[in-house]
Amino acid sequence: MAKKNNEATPEGAPARGDWRHYEPIQLSPILTHALEAFYEHGFHGTTVRDIARRVGVTVPALYYHHENKEAVLVALLETATNDVIWRASAAAEEGGDGPRTRLANVIEAVVLHMTHRVRLAALDSELRYLQPDNRRHYAATRKKLEKLLDEIIEDGVRRGVFAVTLPAETARALLGMCQAIATWYHDGGPLRPEEIAERYVDIALTTVGARGLPARSDLEHPGGASSIG
Repeated sequence: MAKKNNEATPEGAPARGDWRHYEPIQLSPILTHALEAFYEHGFHGTTVRDIARRVGVTVPALYYHHENKEAVLVALLETATNDVIWRASAAAEEGGDGPRTRLANVIEAVVLHMTHRVRLAALDSELRYLQPDNRRHYAATRKKLEKLLDEIIEDGVRRGVFAVTLPAETARALLGMCQAIATWYHDGGPLRPEEIAERYVDIALTTVGARGLPARSDLEHPGGASSIG
């Protein structure tokens, strides 16, 4: 009998476009318990037997749904990347034509994902355990987010809104800054996800030289012209 693959589906998923709204992600029992085990002990420190014990099934039953422990990790990573990419894309679209607003929205969306979905986001550190094919596939998916930021920054530079000499490297640095949140954030900390997002948006806008500009700028004009003095 063929094995079933990723069983993860969003639980009470908000309508696409409502990117600031978070509900618990619904995962299969196997993925739910694997996520907790990976978060507590890391991928290397978690055994298939441990996951099966947590779920209350036999190891062969677990292998019916997922080929091996790496396949479980891949399913969780795909859930994480799909979630953050659609939210960031919706955030950028909501930002309209203004590079500043689009950048602020995307950074906010990424930070909210890193905090509200911290257990999923923390799995990024386990990439070293993926086989090359799986690692390349995940990297290509994650690249979409980096490309989105890069395009926004390049647009802002062309229009004289951002003062950046290396758009691609800046996009990579901002994304890395946001992804690092998963290494220190924990539920119940002194700052709410929204407060952290606000601070990181300020840092991002300062980095590209756009801090203090109006959120929706009618100062921005195609072709690099700007009425900013």
